[in-house]
Amino acid sequence: MKSRRRSIKRIDPSTILIYVRNILQTIITLASASLGLIAALAWNEAIRATMKKILGPDDSIPALYIYAIVATILGIVVVSGLSYVASKLGGEAVINREAEG
Repeated sequence: MKSRRRSIKRIDPSTILIYVRNILQTIITLASASLGLIAALAWNEAIRATMKKILGPDDSIPALYIYAIVATILGIVVVSGLSYVASKLGGEAVINREAEG
């Protein structure tokens, strides 16, 4: 009976470099998303506390809608401002890349 040897393919170093780069990009993306979520939750608490001071401690429906509207407007202003700064620095804003597909 003949013994079968498996031939081991040699992987091109440029292919390995592409895999490593993709893995690092994925790690950076996941870490950025995680830290972004933590920051968003912290801002959520800060805005919520501010709205409670302004509107009172009750969680009535109108107060929740006012909070949602204020948070949405604040989010739009911040993202627009960051996109503007990114375009001035020569970078490309994420919002533009997502819209292009």
